[in-house]
Amino acid sequence: MTPDVERYTPGHDSFAVDFMAARRAATHADFFLPHLAPGTSLLDLGCGPGTITNDLAAAVAPGHVLGLDQQAAQFTGARASARRRGLRNVRFQEGSCYDIPLADRSVDLVFSHALMEHLAHPARALAEIHRVLRPGGTVGLCSPDWGGFLLSPPLDDAVAAYINLQRANGGDPHVGRKLGPYLRDAGFTDVWLDVHHERHADPSRIAGYLARQLDLAEQPAHADRLRAWAADPGAMFAQAWVSATATRPN
Repeated sequence: MTPDVERYTPGHDSFAVDFMAARRAATHADFFLPHLAPGTSLLDLGCGPGTITNDLAAAVAPGHVLGLDQQAAQFTGARASARRRGLRNVRFQEGSCYDIPLADRSVDLVFSHALMEHLAHPARALAEIHRVLRPGGTVGLCSPDWGGFLLSPPLDDAVAAYINLQRANGGDPHVGRKLGPYLRDAGFTDVWLDVHHERHADPSRIAGYLARQLDLAEQPAHADRLRAWAADPGAMFAQAWVSATATRPN
C-alpha cells in the first residue's frame, strides 16, 4: 500500500541545503546535457538550491528555465548565484510536482534529479511532466537505487535504518530500477536507461548527511554507527544512480 504520509527525508536545514548545493550539471546531469540546445525551454522539477538549474540555464540561454521546488527558502542562494553569473533566463518558483504551474505542452525539456525517490506518488508526477512537455520533448530523470550501493567496511544496519526511514516518509529507496517502467506507463517512448556509481571522496560528508536524518528520527545508535564508520581510513561509499531519458510522443 502507498503510505499516506509524504515527507522529504533530507529536510531543508542548512546542512541538507549545503550538501545538495555541491551538485552541478557537469557531475549530476551529464547524461542530459546532450539534449540541451540554446533557445530551448526547460523545467527543473525539484530544483533544490538551484546549482544544477543555473548550469542548465546557461546551456539553453536565451531559452527560458523554471526551477520548481516545494521549499522556497532554498531560492535565496539560487537567485544570487544567477545574478552573479548574469543569467537572465531563469526563475525560481515554489510549487508541487503534482500540480506544475505550466500550461499543457508548454516546455521543451523537463529535468529532475533526486526527486522521484522521495515521492509517494511518482506516477502522478510523471503524468504532470507528460502534460507540460511539448510533443517530441524530452524528460531526464536521475534517482539513486539503494540496492546497488557499494560500502566498505559493511554498514548494513545503519543503511537499513535509513532505507526504512525513507520508506516510512513515503519514499521508495529502490525507485531507480523502476524509472523505465514508470516512464513507459506514463506514455513516454524512446526510454533510455543507464547506471553509474558516485564515489564520495570524503565518506564523512555523506555519512554525516545520513546520520543527521537518523538523529532527527531519534535513532542515535544508527547515526553514531555511520559517523564511526566514516572515521575508518579505508571507508568507501559508492552510491548507485540510475539515469533515464524519454520522449513525449507526437
